[in-house]
Amino acid sequence: MADIDLADLDAFTAVARQRSFRGAAVTRGVSASTLSEAVRRLEARLGVRLLNRTTRSVTTTEAGARLLDRLTPALGEVQAALDVVNSFRDSPTGTLRLNVPGIVARVVMPPIVESFLKSHPGITMEVVSDDSFIDVLAAGFDAGVRYDERLEQDMIAVPIGPRVQRFATAAAPSYLASRGRPQHPRDLLNHACIRHRFPSRVIPNWEFERNGEIVRITPAGPLIATSIELEISAAVAGLGIVSSFEDYLAPQLTSGVLVPVLKDWWQSFSGPFLYYASRRHMPAPLRAFVDFIKTRNG
Repeated sequence: MADIDLADLDAFTAVARQRSFRGAAVTRGVSASTLSEAVRRLEARLGVRLLNRTTRSVTTTEAGARLLDRLTPALGEVQAALDVVNSFRDSPTGTLRLNVPGIVARVVMPPIVESFLKSHPGITMEVVSDDSFIDVLAAGFDAGVRYDERLEQDMIAVPIGPRVQRFATAAAPSYLASRGRPQHPRDLLNHACIRHRFPSRVIPNWEFERNGEIVRITPAGPLIATSIELEISAAVAGLGIVSSFEDYLAPQLTSGVLVPVLKDWWQSFSGPFLYYASRRHMPAPLRAFVDFIKTRNG
């Protein structure tokens, strides 16, 4: 057992948590074949199968499940021990893995990443844009950014980015000239609306709010897409009314190729939060990032 590589153990835990070689490869920044070879090497040295592999899924065997249960805290302690040494550096080193929604990756993160990396040259950031609802810690990320502060009891939330954002609704002037301008959210039921589908396949209702009154509608229209770029392009072409984050639509609203629709009904919501697990030994790159965000918040 003495020749078992710690990296192989880490590869196994990554695949077992993700239940996917491909998914683990994304979080680790390596190829799926590299992880597969590491797990095969570990299984050969232990003389027992740890993972059941099919073309559609990866699951742990009983032996693999028990090993994962024991390895998770042990590898955490190893990382904590290494971070004790890391704390003696003038600037911490290592990789910080973050999982963030698309809107955060586009609007919130760019100035933060630029400033943080300039002040922490020893840290590599891995930022994965993901609009699905996953357990980011179980998926191997150090922290996540989400729009809901209601977190598990052992999680800590720190405000990041703008504290108030809005959903905006807009259309091309040509569309409004031909179809008329809606005066109430329910008027949208008689309009062509361009809708968004999340990776979970959920197509959200459109929600509006004014003077405490909330109106939710299920619009219809010629296009349903998972790409906000495609949705905006279709709206600019006059195919219908689009609804999304105001930040996404800001360039088109500023240029005038799209104009606001029902602006006095645009709904405001709380800005995003960085969240991470409450633990005694926080990885040095994460600690540096949390301190950085808190300093920016003033």
